[in-house]
Amino acid sequence: MTDTITSRTVRPPSAPPALGGLGLFTVLLAAALPLVDFFIVNVALPTIGRDLDASESVLELVVAGYGLAYAVLLVLGGRLGDLFGRRRFFLGGMAAFGLTSLLCGLAPGAWSLVAARVAQGASAAAMLPQVLATIQAATAGPRRARAMGLYGATAGLSMVAGQILGGVLVAADVAGTGWRSVFLVNVPVVVVGLVLAARSVPETRSPHPEPVDGPGTVLLTASLLALLAPLTEGRSAGWPLWTWLSLAAFPFLTAAFFAVERRADRHGRTPLVPPGLLALTSLRRGLVMILPFSVGFSGFMFVIAVALQRGAGLGPVAAGLALAPMAVAFFLVSLAGPRLVTRYGTRVVTVGALVQAAGVALLALAAWRSWPDLGFAGLLPGAAVAGAGQALQLPILFRIVLSEVPPARAGVGGGVMVTTQQSALALGVATLGTLFLSLVPHLGMRDALVTTLLVQLAGVALTGLLSLRLPRTIG
Repeated sequence: MTDTITSRTVRPPSAPPALGGLGLFTVLLAAALPLVDFFIVNVALPTIGRDLDASESVLELVVAGYGLAYAVLLVLGGRLGDLFGRRRFFLGGMAAFGLTSLLCGLAPGAWSLVAARVAQGASAAAMLPQVLATIQAATAGPRRARAMGLYGATAGLSMVAGQILGGVLVAADVAGTGWRSVFLVNVPVVVVGLVLAARSVPETRSPHPEPVDGPGTVLLTASLLALLAPLTEGRSAGWPLWTWLSLAAFPFLTAAFFAVERRADRHGRTPLVPPGLLALTSLRRGLVMILPFSVGFSGFMFVIAVALQRGAGLGPVAAGLALAPMAVAFFLVSLAGPRLVTRYGTRVVTVGALVQAAGVALLALAAWRSWPDLGFAGLLPGAAVAGAGQALQLPILFRIVLSEVPPARAGVGGGVMVTTQQSALALGVATLGTLFLSLVPHLGMRDALVTTLLVQLAGVALTGLLSLRLPRTIG
C-alpha cells in the first residue's frame, strides 16, 4: 500500500507595497502643485484686480481662501487616507484639484474665483497628505531618506518656481487667457499625473484604521480659522471688532482642542492628533522650527512681489525672474543635502540658517543702496545665498519631523507637518505682508522693504538658535 503525501503550497507573506521611481516622480509632481498654486497668484493679483474689478480685500481672499481651506483640512485629509486608502484619496484629490483649477481659470467674477480657490484648497488638502504617507509606508531605509530629501527639495523649489511661473504665464498671455493661464496650466499636468498615478502609485492604508475624531476636527478647524482669518483680512477690512474677538478666542479654542484630544486618548478613543505623536522629540522640535522658517519664506515672497511691481516698476516677468537665482541655488544645494546630513548630522540646518541670514542681509543692503533700480542683477547675490541657506534647512527639517512617525500613522503625521507649514505660510503673508503694507505710507517703499527684511532676518536668527536643540542624527 502506497501512502500518498499531499504537500500544501505555503505562500510567503505578501511584501509591503513598494514605491518605484515612476511612482515617486508622480507623488512629487502632485506635491508641487498645491505649493506652486499658493505662490503663483502673487504676481498675477494686479492683473486679476483690473480684469475682474476686484477690490484689494477681495484679492486677499483669492490668496487667503485657498490657504485657509488648505490648512484647516490637511490633518483630516491625512486621517481619511489612513482610513480608506491613500491611493484612493490621492487620485480623488488630484482629480478634484484639476477640476477646481479649471473653475478658477473660467471664473466669471471675483467672488466666483474666491469660491473656486476655497474648493481648490480643500482638494489640495485631500491630495497632499497622501504623498507623505505613501512615501513613509512604501519606502524604507536609504530609499526613504532619499525620497524625503527629494520631497523637501520639491517643496522648496515649488514655492519659488510658482512665483516665477506666474509672472511668465501672465506676460505670455497664452491664447489670450491672461491671468487665467496660472490656473489652467494645472489641468494638463493633473491629467498626466492621474494617468501615471493609476499605473505606479501603490495602495497603502493603516493596518489598524482609526475613525475620524469629530470634536477634534471641529475644534482644530475653529482654532486655525480664529487665528488665520483675522490676520489675513484684518488690515484690508480696517480691523473691525470681529477680528479682535476672533484673535481673543484663538487661545481658548486651542486649549479646548488639546483638552479634547487628551481626553479622547485617555478614554481609548482615537484623537485627530494623537498626543503620542507630539511626544516624539524629533517631530515636536522640527515643527517648532518649520513655523518661523515658513513665516519668513512666504512673507518675503509676497513682499518682494509687491515691492518689485508697485515700487520698482517691474513687469510680472521681470519680478518673477528676479528670484530665479534663489530657485537655482535651492535646487543645486538641496541635491547635496542628504550627503551632508550623513556626514555632519543636523548641524547642517544651523549652517543653513547662517547662510540664509547672510543672503537676507545682502538683499536688505541691495534694497537700501539701489532702490528703485532693483532688478535681477541687484538681487542676484542675496537671492542665491538665501536660496542655498534655505536648501540646507527645509528638506532636512521634513526628514527630521517624520523620522520617528510609525508607518501606521504616516497620514496623520504628514497632515500635522503640512498643516503647520501651510498655516505658517498663511501667517507669513498676513504678518510680514501687513507690516510692509502698513509701513509703506509712512516710510516709503524702500524703507518699508528694508524694515521687513530686517524683521525676517530676526526670524532666521530664531531658526538658527532653535536648530541647536534638534537631535544630532536622523533616524
